Amino acid sequence: MADVAHRSPALTQTAAFGFADRFRDKMPATLAVVGLVAGWQFIVWAFSVPTYMAPGPLDVLASFRDDGRTLWSNFWPTFFESVLGFIFGNLVAILLAIWFVHSRTAEKAFYPIAVFINTIPIIAVAPILVLIFGSGYLPKVIIAALICFFPTLVNMVRGLKAVTPATLDLMRVLSASKSEVFWKVRIQSSLPFLFAALKIASTTCVIGAIVAEWIGSNYGLGALIIEATYNFRSPLLYATVFTAALLAVLLFTLVSIAETRLIRWKTSDVH
Repeated sequence: MADVAHRSPALTQTAAFGFADRFRDKMPATLAVVGLVAGWQFIVWAFSVPTYMAPGPLDVLASFRDDGRTLWSNFWPTFFESVLGFIFGNLVAILLAIWFVHSRTAEKAFYPIAVFINTIPIIAVAPILVLIFGSGYLPKVIIAALICFFPTLVNMVRGLKAVTPATLDLMRVLSASKSEVFWKVRIQSSLPFLFAALKIASTTCVIGAIVAEWIGSNYGLGALIIEATYNFRSPLLYATVFTAALLAVLLFTLVSIAETRLIRWKTSDVH
């Protein structure tokens, strides 16, 4: 007990130093954000900018308060479309990458098709899917999935192939089966590449869902952006844009937390 009591002040002091270090790390970004917001508000006041043209931060905050229910009701459709698109798009990409690594013929046949699909602007694909599937959730989820698909496919294929020949030779010497090589070597090698792609997909899936809502929808943050623009409700427009940005940040943070929990190392060749 005496030893524990003796160590407690030291542990408390260490925790305090750790908090201070984290505070110092966050300070530059915090000051930059505060400075930008203050400058934005000053410009609006100094030049008497009309609210319908460019509202100040205080007007946007007032919109969060006054239009909170509208923002909240339109947040959930975009959230579900983004998350479902993220899951399905990345799942298909991972499965295809595994198939490509195990079948050179499949990679030669279908990889060029995936590249071609990726070259089509998503804004051009959205109207086609809305015409085929209607204005429900399905076309939005498909578009969000498409925009996530290609970066994950490319990175996953690269990660699965990143195993060194020496490692594969060692596994053969140990008489490892193909499944053991896959789960214990290839999958572990691919995780840093995969999470690099998932971080990109966590933000782009929100873009895909919002673009789809622009084309044909009466709900969601994308539809609310169009409505606020046409009605010159600039504070609501800005509040909606910030809400969409916060959704992307939330998804990115969740992926980052999963990355830190699942892998403790990274290769130097991850982009």
